[in-house]
Amino acid sequence: MNQSDEGVGPGDRSRRKDARRNKETLLEAAVAAFLTSGVNAPVRDIASRAGVGLGTLYRHFPTRADLIIAVYRHQVDACAEAGPALMAAAATPHAALRQWIDLFVDFLVTKHGLAAVLRSDDSGFEGLHTYFIDRLLPVCAELLDAAISAHEIRTDIDALTLMRGVGNLCIGAESDPGYDARRLAGVLIDGLRLSR
Repeated sequence: MNQSDEGVGPGDRSRRKDARRNKETLLEAAVAAFLTSGVNAPVRDIASRAGVGLGTLYRHFPTRADLIIAVYRHQVDACAEAGPALMAAAATPHAALRQWIDLFVDFLVTKHGLAAVLRSDDSGFEGLHTYFIDRLLPVCAELLDAAISAHEIRTDIDALTLMRGVGNLCIGAESDPGYDARRLAGVLIDGLRLSR
C-alpha cells in the first residue's frame, strides 16, 4: 500500500478506480465523436457513447475546452508511448519508424477541427503545442536515430523536419475524405531508405 492509500478504505479505492475508468472511457468516446463530428460534437453524444451521464462528463471535464485539452493530451501521450513499444516489437528500426509515422498521421488526421480551436483566443490552449513537441519530438528522434544507426535510411533529415513534412502531407485530409495521408507519408518514409 502506498502512502496516498493510507486511511483510504476499499470503497474509496474502488470509487477512484471507477472514476479513472470513466474518465478513460469518456476520452475514448470523445476521440471517436471528434473523428466523426469534429470538436463541436454534442457533449450529450459523447456521454452516451461512453455509457455515462452528463453529470459524470462534467465532473471530469467542466468545460468543452477542458475536454478538448484532455483529448489532445491523451492522443499525444498514446502516440508518444507507442514509440518504445514499436521499437521493441518491429522487425527493423525502419519498420518501427514507419509504424509510428502511421500512428502520427492518424493522430494528425483525427484532430478534426482541433487545429482551429487551438488557434482560438482561449488561454487554456497555449501550452498544447509545446506539450506536443516536448512529448513527440524525442520519440520521433529516437526512432529516426535508430534507423540511421542501422544504416537503413538517409542521414540528412532530423526529427522536426520529418514531423513537419508529415504534418504538411496531412493537410489535405481535412477537406477531402478520399485523401490518403497515410499512403503519402509512407511514400515519404520509403523515400528515406538507403538503396541496398
